[in-house]
Amino acid sequence: MGRGAQSLARVAVIVRAGAAPMWWPGLLAAAVGALLPGLTGRRIGLLAGAALFLVTMAVVALARGGRYAELARGATRAGRTDFLQDRAVTVRNWRRAHRWWLAGAFVAALAAGLVLPGAGGLLLAGAGAGLWLKAVRIGQRERRDDVLYWVRTDWVERGRPTGKRVKAYRTTGPVAGDAAPGGARRRR
Repeated sequence: MGRGAQSLARVAVIVRAGAAPMWWPGLLAAAVGALLPGLTGRRIGLLAGAALFLVTMAVVALARGGRYAELARGATRAGRTDFLQDRAVTVRNWRRAHRWWLAGAFVAALAAGLVLPGAGGLLLAGAGAGLWLKAVRIGQRERRDDVLYWVRTDWVERGRPTGKRVKAYRTTGPVAGDAAPGGARRRR
């Protein structure tokens, strides 16, 4: 990178990177947990899991929404020398940094199935669904503002694009990068 150049990662891609690794293992853990009777019985476990799914999804989807909006309002235009990180690289970096946490969450969801069948898995799946909804909301803002939001990669701490080190987002036009608004793969 040249003088003054910075590496930028898409905000929506960072948020969306955790959705699938929580959703699918969560559903798998819920299915395995539903096969076991558990201490409370399947019906109570699955009803509690459904409630946990909805609550977790809502909490994760709405968490830090004000901070995202504040950073988006103060966004500045990305420079010509800024390097836009590919979607695949951003997703790989996030998942690599969180792989042990994700494996531990899956094991904990399986273990919770011994007490409340399916509840732990549905809790994990709810977190994944909440991240996906948050990425969709960011994508709606990107479409409305006709820009894409980026964050400096050296400011992202623990995979959160709203950490204390993040001062502002950068923007590009809606066709920059290889991800569509909301962080999904761009359709060719």
